Amino acid sequence: MALRSAQGEPEVIVKRYPCMMEIILNRPRVINALTTETVLRIRQVLDEALEKDRYHFVLLLGTGNRGFCAGGDLKRLAETVKEKSFAVADQFFKEEYALDLFMHRFPKPVIVIADGITMGGGLGIAAGANIVIATEQTLMAMPESRIGFFPDVGATGWMFAKCPRGYPEYLGLSGYEMKGAECIRLGMANALTKRGDLPRLRKALQSFSEKLTDGKTMAARHLRSHLAPFFREDIRVNPEMDAWVATHFAGKTSIREIMNSLSRCSQEDRLCQDVYRRLSERSPTALVLTLALLRHNEGRPLEEVFAAEAEAARFMIRHPDYLEGIRARIVDKDDQPHWQPTTTEEVILPDERLFIEKGS
Repeated sequence: MALRSAQGEPEVIVKRYPCMMEIILNRPRVINALTTETVLRIRQVLDEALEKDRYHFVLLLGTGNRGFCAGGDLKRLAETVKEKSFAVADQFFKEEYALDLFMHRFPKPVIVIADGITMGGGLGIAAGANIVIATEQTLMAMPESRIGFFPDVGATGWMFAKCPRGYPEYLGLSGYEMKGAECIRLGMANALTKRGDLPRLRKALQSFSEKLTDGKTMAARHLRSHLAPFFREDIRVNPEMDAWVATHFAGKTSIREIMNSLSRCSQEDRLCQDVYRRLSERSPTALVLTLALLRHNEGRPLEEVFAAEAEAARFMIRHPDYLEGIRARIVDKDDQPHWQPTTTEEVILPDERLFIEKGS
């Protein structure tokens, strides 16, 4: 039986074409937010696509105009944590991370249309795809520290392979929002098209009937060549921004070091002030945890990255900042979270072997 919404529609729509399996996230009212059930359904469909030779590649996208996927269903997760049903919340992260890792290891090409908001779990799905298509309306970010959590879904590992120097720290800590072409410039997507061209692009994939070259990498190149007429290549560079990010964030080992660097900023003064303020408003525990994970997971195999993040998620959802962040930012929307503790110097992380920074 298909997983269905309150309106009776499938929450994951599956369409089968001669060479392609199409997976459509269908919870548009919550920007296609993920639940344990939707994650398991996606995995089930991917297993089918893997088992049957007729499917040469997979396409994932979302319904509605707001976005591909905003991440996990935070209101549902918050209710679960509030009821102290931690095993249920732990299970969500276990299944989500297993799906994300499976996406990275999937032996057939995967294409993601990341139109609109693509954050959190949406980025987790996209990160394992071979072709990630952004549009002028795409908005990517990892704002988790704002709600008392951390950028997970493997991001504390795979960002180092995708992003320019310093950006894993900058994006993970500040929640900086990338729009349109900047998603390609910073490595979160690798193709840019116009939203208005998406129907024709999808039709080109649905009718695809060519024989793909053996091997996932070569097959993905073949598909990209097939879609080339839809893609823009004029992605602007921003060496000044890149240099600023590298100066203030690359390789830093403590939040204090970053804050001190921003406070002494002589160039791009307004940007320094804005990022300093943004970091000051975030959960100190989430910031310390994020940077610790980034330092711990840099260069590690993805299996180890997800294992470390799973332990971090277990810790963070039991921490008072998690429910408080969701209350202040998403439920009550008063933007007045009361963090515990209030400074990074007071933060105590659970395991020094895993988390190398303790607010120093």
